[in-house]
Amino acid sequence: MLDSVKITRRQSEIRQELATLSGKEKPSEDEVRSMEALDAEYRTNETRFRAALTAEDTERREAGAELETRSDAEWAEVMAGFELRQVALALDEGRQLDGRTQEVVSELRSHGGYRGVPVPWEALEQRAGETVASGTPNPIRTAPIIERLFAGSVAARMGGQMVNVGVGEIEFPVTTSDVQAGWANGELANVPGPTVYETVDRPLKPDNNLGVQMRISRKTLKQSGPGLEQAVRRDMGGAIEEALDRAVFLGSGAAGEPTGLFAGAAAWGITETDVSAAADWAAFRSEVVQFINGNAATGPGDVRALIRPEIWDGMDASYITGTALTEYDRMMTALGGIVMSHNSLEAPTGSPAGSSAVLTTTAGGVAPFFVGAWGGIDLIRDPYSDAQSGALRVTALATMDVTVSRSVQTRILTGLQ
Repeated sequence: MLDSVKITRRQSEIRQELATLSGKEKPSEDEVRSMEALDAEYRTNETRFRAALTAEDTERREAGAELETRSDAEWAEVMAGFELRQVALALDEGRQLDGRTQEVVSELRSHGGYRGVPVPWEALEQRAGETVASGTPNPIRTAPIIERLFAGSVAARMGGQMVNVGVGEIEFPVTTSDVQAGWANGELANVPGPTVYETVDRPLKPDNNLGVQMRISRKTLKQSGPGLEQAVRRDMGGAIEEALDRAVFLGSGAAGEPTGLFAGAAAWGITETDVSAAADWAAFRSEVVQFINGNAATGPGDVRALIRPEIWDGMDASYITGTALTEYDRMMTALGGIVMSHNSLEAPTGSPAGSSAVLTTTAGGVAPFFVGAWGGIDLIRDPYSDAQSGALRVTALATMDVTVSRSVQTRILTGLQ
């Protein structure tokens, strides 16, 4: 028996005796001395108990470490040394077992009674060089799930800010008036009259619910083990992120979708420029000039661009005469960042094929647009719908909305060929 268990039992006996003695109103001198002795022994046992736990914990750690260090490969090596030939000779002529065979048999006997010689199940497996009627066995070990690929968060790389909302709605007041300062025309003249300071509200409303539902078969549950739940969470999170990126820029504002930058450009006052020409650095440079003139940027390094991969393909193949630089090289050197996405912008259409691009800047520490998320992703398990087949059904729900801050921080180019 462990020392800590023995000490615990003795402490319980001491408490019983002390309870009996302390209940007496007028204990005798012998009983008082007995209480003092028991109290001293109890305090001593507390110290012994802590020491015993420390020693036993060390022993447990050493034993556990020894067990943990024996890997599957080491166990397979031990079982590979088990010889059925020795078992047959022991039964036939009483030969003594030796080596790993004797170790395995002794271990099996210590865990159960056997009238004959115990043989582990692993000894019945086919080994290298042995054949069976149907051919060489091919055991399969299922590796962790290889998950799908999702586009990275374009909204974040374009300067968007995620706003977490608990309940209700949130509004961002944005100044729209053009207040002017003026000089007094003369010693006794007045300065120009007051100018109205006006604002417009950019609300985020919990009207748009995004969700993804998944059915997980019983085979998948058994094949993948406990890591499956995390894989499903990541899969759903990637799908939600991809759908949100598309909604931020291409959301129609109808059929449950939030209003994206393209659909809401007119209402929000975002400037749209129809290039209707081959994409080059000059087209983007003109927009950078407008950012600077609108006090939204101090230089091209403050501006980010979102383009389609096809635009990069065309610009990177267009060399500047007499140099080894392409139009894309010039733009990449000047701008603060370039993001390519096939998910957040529509595919080129028309003849010649035309595409769109978005330019944003962060001015005064304010993001060009806000993405509101109410709470977190709500992951719900439905234990009833697929109970008969043993499958698992989970649903992820997220409530989100999109709005812009100052319209001068975003510009849209269309007709880039």
